[in-house]
Amino acid sequence: MRLDDDVQFLKGVGPRAGLTLKKLGIATLQDMLEYLPFRYEDRRHFRAISDAKPGEWLSLKGRIIELNEDRRKGQFSITRAALSDGKQAIRLIWFNQKWIKPTLQKHGGEVIVYGQVKDATFGLEMASPEYELVASDASPEDFARITPIYRLKDGVPQKLVRRAASGAIAAIPPTLTDMLPEALRKRYGLMPLQQAYKSVHFPQTEDEFVQARRRLVFDEFLLLQLSLAMRHAEQGIEPGIGFEIPDTVIAEMRSALPFDFTDAQKRVIREIFRDMIRPHPMNRLLQGDVGSGKTAVAASAILAAVRAGYQAALMAPTEILAEQHYSNLKTLFEPLGLDVELLVGKQTAAQKRKAIDRTSSGLALVAIGTHALIQEGVSFQKLGLVVVDEQHRFGVLQRAALRMKGYGNPDVLVMTATPIPRTLTLTLYGDLDLSVIDEMPPGRKPIKTHWKMPTERASVYRSVRQLIDTTKAQVYVVCPLVSESEKMLAQAAEELYRHLSEDVFADLRVGLLHGQMKAKEKEAAMDAFRKHELDVLVSTTVIEVGVDVPNANIMVIEDANRFGLAQLHQLRGRVGRGERQSFCILIGAASTPDGEARLRVMTETTDGFRIAEEDLKIRGPGELYGTKQSGDLGLKLADLLKDGKVLEEARQAALAIVEKDPTLHKPEHGLIRKALEDKGAENARTDVS
Repeated sequence: MRLDDDVQFLKGVGPRAGLTLKKLGIATLQDMLEYLPFRYEDRRHFRAISDAKPGEWLSLKGRIIELNEDRRKGQFSITRAALSDGKQAIRLIWFNQKWIKPTLQKHGGEVIVYGQVKDATFGLEMASPEYELVASDASPEDFARITPIYRLKDGVPQKLVRRAASGAIAAIPPTLTDMLPEALRKRYGLMPLQQAYKSVHFPQTEDEFVQARRRLVFDEFLLLQLSLAMRHAEQGIEPGIGFEIPDTVIAEMRSALPFDFTDAQKRVIREIFRDMIRPHPMNRLLQGDVGSGKTAVAASAILAAVRAGYQAALMAPTEILAEQHYSNLKTLFEPLGLDVELLVGKQTAAQKRKAIDRTSSGLALVAIGTHALIQEGVSFQKLGLVVVDEQHRFGVLQRAALRMKGYGNPDVLVMTATPIPRTLTLTLYGDLDLSVIDEMPPGRKPIKTHWKMPTERASVYRSVRQLIDTTKAQVYVVCPLVSESEKMLAQAAEELYRHLSEDVFADLRVGLLHGQMKAKEKEAAMDAFRKHELDVLVSTTVIEVGVDVPNANIMVIEDANRFGLAQLHQLRGRVGRGERQSFCILIGAASTPDGEARLRVMTETTDGFRIAEEDLKIRGPGELYGTKQSGDLGLKLADLLKDGKVLEEARQAALAIVEKDPTLHKPEHGLIRKALEDKGAENARTDVS
């Protein structure tokens, strides 16, 4: 058979079963080979029910000796059964699965169940276990092995998928070619592809399926890393600007800044300058935790570009952050003779026209703004450097639109204060060079974080008042995330503001800030808080990124259990920016284990990279970075949590291949090139659909 032959032609399948398999997306021999088990059961030795202990996940084999269904009002139903292995029984229970009873009644034979054993009122119990009917003519050999378990949909039995998988293994064409050269396989200790398919579906030992899975995961990661490495190599040979950076730039920056660079900042500036000097476009990702000094590094790159005779632009995701960058950089650069211009949506027509004219004429050497920078009619005389802050908030097209306004092929520096685990960085941004500021400025005290129950709210606010009275501190109170709707958030913030200003802090100066306010109102609220004309600022997550008030050293986050880890960390980063001890108080009752894990991690560490790793473990890459599933990253089997070591190996292999053969046109890389082309065509079809 060929890999693209219809699955119905596999031994033991046929037209009717072929249609059933298509419910799982299995249409061809290739699809069946790549539809891998999500777990395995060791059926060589079934446990006796008498040996089962509460909390264990087990596979048990026996006969149904009791079966009944309780239907209640509406659609609710409970199916109860008892499974006996001849010596002891365990209760089984399913909720709202009305097909269970007739299926088990009709079968009347042996059954295998898998689930978690629990201690119930009348003995051991399994709730909603997976189950599989054992055919009366099944041979002992069907059980004396490690058995693959596949993800199913209603109406698709396990034994059909297993039968199709067995047929697929038998039908693998002898001409199946392995894209990996033998030398590469040996270097990384990888089994041949044909053996990997057989062993991942029907392993003889635990180690065998571990090695088989490792081989297939390596292939997935290798293709991904090759596409990134080849893109990076292409960018590296594109013509760009070779900036002639004066030796005086660093001395100028040091004289303008009120602090010295940390060693980490110095290292990152050297990496950026090295890129800028090369006559090829820079594509660099700058990662740094909240408060690590990314803006000072970006300012150094901007000054270097301007001193080399070019303009620079900085694009930020919100007007508040753009205005803050404008204020900071204007203060920094004006004494050095650099004109800085601001371009945001809320400006009047006259203000926008003036900003656009100064930018297009070259009078403004530095332009700072939101997506207004990329609107039609905005142009630059000689844009050589593009800086994008909080890059994950912009789409690829928005970043590209700003770059298109550049002089030739400008350098691009993208920044994020959201720490990204290394495995995700290599997966999402492997085509960018990476710089990490992994050191905080001296004198910064770690923020003390406390988790309090809602019943302790009054005590929290008494402590906050005491700190305001004794230290003249300023306080952020972040309103609960009741909805993704800006309107709902505004209502929640207004209600919290009313309560605090009238009932809790009636004698203090309390302000309000949320996304539904007019631009002038938001600006006035932030300005009053910066000038210490307010003691307490009630806010939504509009303050999550970039707002910098050094005197604000207390943050209270209401209903903190409703926020994700990364967002809690970003919010907490608004305090701790001065030399005094800062505090973050999380108020919330964790209703789930994940919620409890998030709040506990926040109290244990202020290390953004550790928090990012924990967030990845809790939520997975899909939820964390805007894709719903790892498949959106092009991964069917690989797991970024479990397979970090394989990812590193695949990246090493990809870089070595591209270094020797940038276009993969050497004979030994022909099959890899075809696999990449096929993957690109598959992704294009997916995008269109």
